[in-house]
Amino acid sequence: MNDQKYMQLALSLAAKGAGWVSPNPMVGAVVVQKGEIVGQGYHRAYGLPHAEVEALNRAGAAAQGADLYVTLEPCNHQGRTPPCTQAVLQAGIRRVVIATPDPNPRVNGGGAGFLQAQGLQVEIGLLAEEARRLNEAWFKWVETGFPFVIAKAASSLDGKIATASGESQWLTGEKARSFGHHLRHQVDAILVGVGTVIADDPRLTVRLAGGKRKGGAGGQDFWPGGAPKTENRHQKTGNRFKDPIRVVLDSYLRLPLSIQLLHLNSAAPTWIACTSGALKEKIRAVKDLGAEVLVMPAEANGQVALKPLLKELGRRQVQSLLVEGGGETLGSFFYQRLVDKFYFFYAPKILGGKTAPGMLAGAGVWRLKEALEAKDLSIRRIGPDLLVTGYL
Repeated sequence: MNDQKYMQLALSLAAKGAGWVSPNPMVGAVVVQKGEIVGQGYHRAYGLPHAEVEALNRAGAAAQGADLYVTLEPCNHQGRTPPCTQAVLQAGIRRVVIATPDPNPRVNGGGAGFLQAQGLQVEIGLLAEEARRLNEAWFKWVETGFPFVIAKAASSLDGKIATASGESQWLTGEKARSFGHHLRHQVDAILVGVGTVIADDPRLTVRLAGGKRKGGAGGQDFWPGGAPKTENRHQKTGNRFKDPIRVVLDSYLRLPLSIQLLHLNSAAPTWIACTSGALKEKIRAVKDLGAEVLVMPAEANGQVALKPLLKELGRRQVQSLLVEGGGETLGSFFYQRLVDKFYFFYAPKILGGKTAPGMLAGAGVWRLKEALEAKDLSIRRIGPDLLVTGYL
């Protein structure tokens, strides 16, 4: 059916905004006049025109009496840009097909209701599941205030993330590592534990080949996050990809002041989450190097309490969080059932060894009935490696 074809195109367009539009959702739009596509567009970056406006501008006069396919209910309020419903109305659209309602309290049916009240034919629900999956992080954040947590790990076929001597670079191939950097670009923030920082001294940046961003916001690079109510969430760097906000779990601020994370040339900030047990002198020293220190509540074992941290990240408009480890950190997120989605890479290697570390450290579960159940599993080849993706 043509309706489904046009909505599928709108979803494909929306996906082009991945990594650039936060805290807005990815949205695509297609204008069809008598079976012919006369305009199409997508939300390219936060602060730029919404998808409907871009598509209608491209359609011009041909939008009069046409059908508009849009992946998310048009907004009916003044934000950084004017209401999209007004643009739809002024363009003379006769029919609007919407994939899914917008749960944002400022919209939540108001856009569709307004258009219907003005005499437009409005249909909602076409490819709704696909539309929600596309914006899964945004939907969770809007509906709960918490980030969508994505866990990523790489191991041998027998589940080891390093040899018994601790060697781990590189288990997976170049294509798998490139995939991981694309993930970093698409999320708002990335998190590791201090053990990984001390052992590997990572940069947690996006390192991909490419010049200025094609088809996007004039070659600008944007990073989301920062304090709530901050108007300008974006920084220009001229790169095609953006770095995520870097978050480190370090309950007692054990990290050395010489680590790369505290001396990066990156537009994205570094946040160190510690507890009140950290020395005030060390907190000041870390702040003096440009990082922000988040003093969080502690668990009974003295570690940073993860749920309050996630709540704080959500408050700071972090919608998606990529947890890269190490094993203790990943284990804590899994065992506390805080993971929404996972990417497990398996290299075609077998390491063995009783003391070689596995993907998830910690106590684990005692009984099979306590095991976490994965769903919606998919498996694909990434170069020589296998990637298993699923949800919890």
